[in-house]
Amino acid sequence: MTQPGHDDRPYDSTDPQRPGAVPPPPGPLQGGYQGASPQGAPGQGWPAGGYQPGGPQGSGAGGAGGEERTMMLIAHLSAPVSFLVSGAWLPFLGPLLVWLFYKDRSPAVRTAAAGAFNFNIMMTIASVVTWISVIITLGIGLIWAIPIWIVLFVVQLWMHIKGAMKASNGEVYTYPWQIRILS
Repeated sequence: MTQPGHDDRPYDSTDPQRPGAVPPPPGPLQGGYQGASPQGAPGQGWPAGGYQPGGPQGSGAGGAGGEERTMMLIAHLSAPVSFLVSGAWLPFLGPLLVWLFYKDRSPAVRTAAAGAFNFNIMMTIASVVTWISVIITLGIGLIWAIPIWIVLFVVQLWMHIKGAMKASNGEVYTYPWQIRILS
């Protein structure tokens, strides 16, 4: 007489009828485990390349997607374009437009555009203060104003290039010297 739940057969860990049975290792021609899938649905098996979380393509490396990356790049690079088109007076216009159109669509684009806008407001204020010093000194201030404007231009260009490089990797760049107007 046997007890309930007791099986008189010798223990075989590969027996599919036994609870907790372990399937046999894959053979050289099988290509992978063909038992239960990781989700527990019997008979579906694992893909030959192994289990990839997040679907067959994997979950990716994180960061921003294709359209987000593009708009982040535009947010960073629109500032130098606005700078050149406006004669150095409106470098914040490009990032402001990106922020207005994408602020509710993507937090990454919103942060990138707001950072570029805030940084360019600070650079515009520095440029205006330099112009005021030139006017107050009746043109003598051009001696220091021209080097200051060159430095401001190079700093702006360098920071926007760094931001664009980060955006191309799907990362958000934090600009230095910001006056937090947009967020």
